[in-house]
Amino acid sequence: MVMKKLPLGIQTFSEIVQGGYLYVDKTQYVYDLIHDAKCYFLSRPRRFGKSLLLDTIAEAFSGNKELFKGLWIYDSDYNFEKHPVIRLDMSGVSTENHETLKESITVSLKQIISDEQLDIDEKIPSDMFKRLIIGLYKKYNQKVVVLIDEYDKPILDHLTNIEMAESNRWVIRGFYGILKSMDRYLRFTFLTGVSKFTKASLFSELNNLRDITMKEEYANICGIPSDSLEEHFSEHIDNLKSRKRFQHCENLRDEILKWYDGYSWDGETKLLNPFSLLSFFNHKSFYSFWYASGTPKFLIDYIKKQPESYLNLKDTKLTEAMLDSVDIDRIMIAPLLFQTGYLTVKDIPLAYSTPVYIVDIPNQEVRDAFNLHVLSALTEKEVDYAGRAQLDLRDALQDGDLGKMLDILRGLFASIPYNLHIDMDAYYHSILYVVMNLLGFDMAVEVSVSKGRVDAVLEFQDKVYVMEFKHESCPSYADDEKKRSLFDKLLKDGMEQINNRGYHKKFIGSGKAMYKAVFAFLGRDDIDMIVEMEG
Repeated sequence: MVMKKLPLGIQTFSEIVQGGYLYVDKTQYVYDLIHDAKCYFLSRPRRFGKSLLLDTIAEAFSGNKELFKGLWIYDSDYNFEKHPVIRLDMSGVSTENHETLKESITVSLKQIISDEQLDIDEKIPSDMFKRLIIGLYKKYNQKVVVLIDEYDKPILDHLTNIEMAESNRWVIRGFYGILKSMDRYLRFTFLTGVSKFTKASLFSELNNLRDITMKEEYANICGIPSDSLEEHFSEHIDNLKSRKRFQHCENLRDEILKWYDGYSWDGETKLLNPFSLLSFFNHKSFYSFWYASGTPKFLIDYIKKQPESYLNLKDTKLTEAMLDSVDIDRIMIAPLLFQTGYLTVKDIPLAYSTPVYIVDIPNQEVRDAFNLHVLSALTEKEVDYAGRAQLDLRDALQDGDLGKMLDILRGLFASIPYNLHIDMDAYYHSILYVVMNLLGFDMAVEVSVSKGRVDAVLEFQDKVYVMEFKHESCPSYADDEKKRSLFDKLLKDGMEQINNRGYHKKFIGSGKAMYKAVFAFLGRDDIDMIVEMEG
């Protein structure tokens, strides 16, 4: 049996089906969308199949029935009635400032106007958009379909420059807002993007959109369901099993799922990242393909400014209202990480009257790549430096060489530039947390015990570390005696806190060796630690 070609980087439906590429059938969702409502909004991470979905919808509304032969919708009762379609891809517009944004949108509209041979001479993008919709309606005597991809790119490009993001927001807010007044001329409207900004901030005029982002019936509208992996890719998996680099994998399917599965919007069905999966089969190696395809600079910059925001993300609870609360000037890191694909739904407990989403990092690809880049950003070192430190620290922990571990940590913290250095426990805590997670150790932070919260707990197969972090500002000109005195006080206070509050007692009886560790920080490379073994 000949393996179907992989449509890596292809977002055009006709090219995939006519070229004999593998296609995971999503046409039943297209049918449901067309019949359920009229105006939609969908948020999904980048490279997750949004553009292909829009192109599939465009072909259905263009009446190209033969393209769908062999797919679910072909044998349905859908009539493939032809409608004029407006496709706008905002990822292709210039977003440097609000003026270039308006000019770029105008260029995109003029191209459609020219292709349709319409006579429209408005200068303002929203007015031109109105005339285009009305012109197509009159020309074809059919209602118009409007599909807008990556609606939020003009904002995401400038999340670290609030003034620029705000000015771009006003441009697209007015532009999208005219769609509601055009309702009588429209058959179908669909906007997709990465983020989900509040309706009040961006869609106040366009308040008739049905948001299907978290709707259970559309949870799998993009992505590849993990339970269909063999159905679509069995030949590709079998082809790799004989290769030397995969012979160590007892179960290649499980290894693939560990790397690229885990995305979910309903807490039940798990989805693989399509771009990463296709890239894996194409390159025949495990790698963080999705992350490497576009570093989220705005997220990294945000975490650099507020490193404590990166802690306590595991099993974070979010309500739907919180997911709707992302706004330019009030960014919450957990909802933004969820929308951009760095967190995903792990569970939706039934104990709550309204949906509560428990989110976590989806898979190894995201965990490894994102942690490595966060560490690189916090220390302002190249990724390869952070990677080497990662390997050295792993060796030190495996060898039980805590002195070597301390030397490595001192080198990492010394690399923090003075202008980024923050005199607070959370900064050091964040870097140590990232380092440990990079090593594959599930370090828990702010762990509740009977008499308080432990700063961190690090568990190994045969041992457990209960960690306390202490920090005190120290002038750079302080002599060694002064520093030693401060270190001794911090280390003593930290160990007394562990013992007096019984932070370690929760783990007694686990059968593991118990270590109580206190880390003291006076500055970038002024770090000391003390470790006591219990029992």
